[in-house]
Amino acid sequence: MSEISPIIFVLILLSYRLSMDVIPEYYNITIWPRLSPDPNNGLYIFTEPKCANVCVCVCMLLLHSWRLYRETVKDVLFFFSPDGAAALIIESTWLQPETQYLVINLKSKLRQGQKYQLYTEFTGELADDLSGFYRSEYEEDGLQKIVATSQMHPTYARKTFPCFDEPALKAIFHITLIHPPGTVALSNGMERGSSARLLYWTKTKFEPTKKMSTYLLAITVSDYTYINTTQKDPQIRIWARRKAIDLGQGNYALNVTGPILDFFQSYYNIAYPLTKSDQIALPDFYYGAMENWGLVTYRETNLLYDPKTSSSRNKEKTATIIAHELAHMWFGNLVTLRWWNEVWLNEGFASYVAYLGADHAEPTWNVRDLIVLDKIHKVFAVDALTSSHPLSSNEDSIVLPNQISEQFDVISYSKVQKLQHLTLLSLYNNGSLPHSVDRIMSPWVLQMGFPVVTINTAIGKVSQKHFLLDADSNVTVKSPYNYEWLIPIRWMRGGTVQKDIWWLMEKEVINLEMRSDGFWVLANINVTGYYRVNYDLGNWERLFTQLNTNHKVIPVINRAQLVDDAFSLARAQLLSTSLALRTTSYLSKETEYMPWQSALNNLDYYYLMLDRTDVYQPMQDYIRKQVTPLFLYFKNMTLDWSSRMYFKILTQQCVNCNLFRIHPNLRSVVYCSAIAAGDEAEWEFGWLQFKIASVANEANKLMFALACTNNTELLNRYLSYTLNSTIIRKQDATSVITSVASNRAGQKLAWDFVRNHWEYMFTEYGVGSFSFASMITGVTARFSTPAELQELKEFVEAHSATGFGSATLAVDQALERTRMNIKWLQTNKQEILNWFNTHGQHSWDE
Repeated sequence: MSEISPIIFVLILLSYRLSMDVIPEYYNITIWPRLSPDPNNGLYIFTEPKCANVCVCVCMLLLHSWRLYRETVKDVLFFFSPDGAAALIIESTWLQPETQYLVINLKSKLRQGQKYQLYTEFTGELADDLSGFYRSEYEEDGLQKIVATSQMHPTYARKTFPCFDEPALKAIFHITLIHPPGTVALSNGMERGSSARLLYWTKTKFEPTKKMSTYLLAITVSDYTYINTTQKDPQIRIWARRKAIDLGQGNYALNVTGPILDFFQSYYNIAYPLTKSDQIALPDFYYGAMENWGLVTYRETNLLYDPKTSSSRNKEKTATIIAHELAHMWFGNLVTLRWWNEVWLNEGFASYVAYLGADHAEPTWNVRDLIVLDKIHKVFAVDALTSSHPLSSNEDSIVLPNQISEQFDVISYSKVQKLQHLTLLSLYNNGSLPHSVDRIMSPWVLQMGFPVVTINTAIGKVSQKHFLLDADSNVTVKSPYNYEWLIPIRWMRGGTVQKDIWWLMEKEVINLEMRSDGFWVLANINVTGYYRVNYDLGNWERLFTQLNTNHKVIPVINRAQLVDDAFSLARAQLLSTSLALRTTSYLSKETEYMPWQSALNNLDYYYLMLDRTDVYQPMQDYIRKQVTPLFLYFKNMTLDWSSRMYFKILTQQCVNCNLFRIHPNLRSVVYCSAIAAGDEAEWEFGWLQFKIASVANEANKLMFALACTNNTELLNRYLSYTLNSTIIRKQDATSVITSVASNRAGQKLAWDFVRNHWEYMFTEYGVGSFSFASMITGVTARFSTPAELQELKEFVEAHSATGFGSATLAVDQALERTRMNIKWLQTNKQEILNWFNTHGQHSWDE
């Protein structure tokens, strides 16, 4: 075919999806990264024969390729015929940047049903952009060391080698790495062995992988070492910096990996499908972790644990993240989604069973209960916006790389956890469902949002309504289900759990069993359903009486949920703000973690909205009054808030202190309080400790604490450091900016910084970065004035041509939240001030 028709050319230009005309069978890839300084520093070269099956006769082949370079096509790209004897004639090739294709135009058609082999040789940049095959650096024993590592997910394999970069197009990978002697090469398969190549290089080959998606490929070259278990089926190894391994920071991960794998083998009833389970901690990594099959990559903070400096929360986070990634070894890797519109199945299921795996490894933690606080409350806040989205979308609506990245949000990760619980509980408790699983699940999966169930216990009327935080907002997206759901309700009356699950299947019904008859009624026991609950005022009063007399009669998860429901219902104007605040009155008697944390999470919104107003001090007085009885009881949790009142005590403890004498659970708040109370000398001391910290979690605590200073000059300096990756790692830049924005003194500085450096931000870590969306959310979290809304609108308009990449949805949500905040503040400020003035009085010796 000598010419390509204009129609075909346009189709290539516009289509972001590969056809299924050609299916890959295997890749045979040799990669040669240049790690040490030389004329080609920062480059890598790869050669790659790949074999593909032809399903339809075609004369043009499309592969994904992005930011890869080649000298001349004829020298580096060959297409072999089925018998391998002759090369097919390639008439022309070109790169299509918009759709990220390498287009190969052949002289004759490929024959249907035949296998062909394509040979390519390209050069790529080993950049420090944390995507594809990239470079990371760290210092150890006074030496600067380099790690070559990878992040192919979701669409960055094409940045490493030309490939069929879609999840459904699985293939076998034969990997060979050429690397400097003394370094260690790792990939998905077990090393077959190494051999010398020339004088200064080592060649390592790996066992072929199982058939898998391109996004699961992993390759690393480093000066790392490892610890391992004695078991061989599978072999479990934890890889990290030598010093980290020597100090035992990988021991905890090694100890929990075996039990977690055992749990999942039993849970799935399928043996672990690989011969090894490698996990590696990287100094630069955008994401929390990545489930590459057989070689899971992590941020150091999520894999390494040091009992001397890491907190209990750090330990719990390590266990749950390991469990999440290992859950993917079966669900996601062995069985894989067809396209990215079904991310919720992959990530949501793994997020749910991660708590089951961690609970098996650490049964005394009761970690399963934390799903409500860690996941459900957070997803409620986003799914109650009109800018939310359904779990599942049409394939055709998710095609661009930034659209794919946007799918990996709190909705996809967390919402499905309660939907899985929904059907499982119904089957186990009732033995049957009132409708088919498809009829029950479709409204939850195919329409955004969730309901609020309102129970009038005086007459037994039960109704449902689409819950929106802004009562005046309009939902412009039509739903075939009319924003109604089939809702399973577990409930109790006066402390007695009712036996059967009752299903609300209409917009409004009468259920006489839910009349109070003088007792309080509580629905959604242990928060097994994905909905909020409201009651008539009489029932709220009876619940308050129970909380203030013997709160333990109400399950602890529901005590936390009552607080969260009440505050959210008040924001939606379905309850008075005063009534919501009353849910915190009993907390001086509460000794469980979950209700306290639920209250503090909700009061944090008040803090963001009101810390620049005259409400701030009365609110502080009230919090101090409630926290005082638990100041020593809940050191690691309540201090996050109580430190705002007690920082003088804390900083006195830390004057000239040895950092290692501070309990790990207290370090975050002590560091923050000391820097907030100090000035430049204290900040410089914290900065020095941050730079020399050898434990990632310790460095993380110090990094966040440095944003606590009230010195605006220091905050501006700290923000400027994020523009230089040799000072603040790229993986941490958006976290630093968000931390500064969370400081009352730094919010305006951070917002101005983002506006002034937007082009750099977007170029450096906008494309495909989760943290980029978080940064937009963080710097706008306090927005609550018409002037701030106008600034945000101008910002969006000024950069509409450039776009916002993976943060596009976050920008829309920021606009919606700001409008809500303005109305909420205008409506509720005086009522809140009056309430705190009345209830915040407390004798206190400053």
